[in-house]
Amino acid sequence: MNTVQGPRRIACLSTEAVEVLYRLGAQDRIAGISGYTVYPPEARRDKPKISGFSTARMDRLLAVKPDLVIGFSDLQRPLLDDCAAQSLAVRWFDQRSVAGIHEMIVALGELVHEVDAAARLSTQLQRRQDEVAAAAARLPWHPRVYFEEWDEPMICGIGWVSELIALAGGIDVFADRSRQPDARGRIVDSAAVLAADPQLIVGSWCGKRFVPDRVRGRPGWDRLDATLCEVKSADVLSPGPSAIERGLPQLLHHIARRTGVSPADIGLPPGTPEHE
Repeated sequence: MNTVQGPRRIACLSTEAVEVLYRLGAQDRIAGISGYTVYPPEARRDKPKISGFSTARMDRLLAVKPDLVIGFSDLQRPLLDDCAAQSLAVRWFDQRSVAGIHEMIVALGELVHEVDAAARLSTQLQRRQDEVAAAAARLPWHPRVYFEEWDEPMICGIGWVSELIALAGGIDVFADRSRQPDARGRIVDSAAVLAADPQLIVGSWCGKRFVPDRVRGRPGWDRLDATLCEVKSADVLSPGPSAIERGLPQLLHHIARRTGVSPADIGLPPGTPEHE
């Protein structure tokens, strides 16, 4: 007798949904993934790639015969509308905060009837947040941080990134803009960055390599007394477990270095993926 409850063939257009379903032990339900999926690595090896982030070929998506399509953000909403027009069931998420990440995990747990596994994962992530926050409390001072998720135009960090910076002991110089509903509201110019006078610049250009020399070469930016570093976009710009388990500790690592202390001296949590 087949006891599987809930959707059995899920097309995941968003990478964090893939990561969560694997962590819940529901990977066998994943019928297709986004080509931007990074974690877990076996997903890229084992699952058909059916979409980009804001684009998808309907023939590829239909070929995996999904009984549910999951997407994230306003950029993927049109894709889900197209799927609904093909009589496919859809589920849209739009988590923009750390709390929203936990809520998404719980919702996916309910969806695939893995409620206990989702609760354990949420608890594990909360433990990591608490460990990082405790370490950040030992910092000698708190640097001003400019997080750049795109360079042309310059776009500052989204809501959960701003919250992670604060948890890691930094001061997001554009925290107010992080709550804007779309990326256009987070566009900044050089004058605004120079006025904010950041002491740490974290680059995480979504889908491409961060080039510090290009940032240093911007007119007037040589006046900034700022350290430049990178956190890979896959580690922090996907609103799922990786942002907390990988992105958050890396932010603490860079913030600690900027204050002149060794991350180990303030108790950087063991198993932390540091800057590569």
